[in-house]
Amino acid sequence: MTERPAHFTAIAGGFQPTAYAHSHWGEDHLNGPAVVGLAARALELDHGSPDFLPARLTVDLFRAARGVTTTIATRLVRDGNRVRNAECDVLQAGLAVAHATMVSYRRSAPPPGEEWRSTTEFGYPDGPLPGPDEFTGPYVASEGLGWTRAIVEHQNAERTRFLDRPIDVVAGEPNTPFVRAVMIAESTSLVTNVGTRGIGYINGDLTVGLARLPLDDWVGTLADSHWTADGIAVGTATLFDRQGPFGSGMVTAVANPTAQIDFATTRFGGMRLQ
Repeated sequence: MTERPAHFTAIAGGFQPTAYAHSHWGEDHLNGPAVVGLAARALELDHGSPDFLPARLTVDLFRAARGVTTTIATRLVRDGNRVRNAECDVLQAGLAVAHATMVSYRRSAPPPGEEWRSTTEFGYPDGPLPGPDEFTGPYVASEGLGWTRAIVEHQNAERTRFLDRPIDVVAGEPNTPFVRAVMIAESTSLVTNVGTRGIGYINGDLTVGLARLPLDDWVGTLADSHWTADGIAVGTATLFDRQGPFGSGMVTAVANPTAQIDFATTRFGGMRLQ
C-alpha cells in the first residue's frame, strides 16, 4: 500500500510540517488547509462530542506559518446545554500564527414547517473517482468548461467549483468528516478569487458554517459571491458532497500582487494546489 501523504507528522512536543504543507505564496510558508485543518483537528479532539455538531469554525490567520515545529493550545470557553464554545491557538516559536473559535450546537429535531432552499445543482465529474489509496489531486470546473484536473484551464472570470479529497492533516490519522469539511472550505479563497491572471488575493481568515458533516471522502466548493473594492475581497462558497449542499465557507482577503500565483507560469510538480 502506498504511504498516505500528510501535512504534519506528530513529534514530541508538537507537529512537524512536511513538504505537502508548503504553500506557493512564499518560501517556507505553510498552506491554508494545513493550518486550518490542524486547528480543526485539535478542537474536535479536545472539545467535540457526538451529541453536538461543530456548526461554525472561524480561523484568523495572523501571520505566515512556517515550516517549523507547531503546537496547539485549546480552551473550552463555554459548556452549555445546547451551545458549546471552544478556541485554540496555533503556535510557532511561542507566537500565535492563527487563532480559531468553534461553536457547537446540540443535535435535535427540526422545527415544523417548510423553509426556502437553494435549487443550485452540484454536479460531480463523470466516471469513478480515484480510490482511497490514490492521491492524484483535485478536480476544478468553471462555467462552460466542465471538470478537468488542470486549474490553469480555469483561469478566467467565470464561476468556479473545486472538488478534492484532502490529504491527512497528521500522518497516520485519517481525517474526520469535520476536518475534511474545514480543509475543503479553505478552497473558498481559490474558487472566489481566481481570475484571468491566477490568484492575487490572499485570505486572512476562514469561516465555515455546517448544517451537517460531509458523508463522502470527496467534498466540493462552489463559488457563490465575490465582492472587491480597494484591494480587499470578500468571497463565499457552498460546500457539497454527493448528497448535496451541507454548509458554507467565507473568506476575506487582501491584494497580494507581488506574490501573484499565476498557474500558467508556476510549476506545481507533485505538490498540492494550495
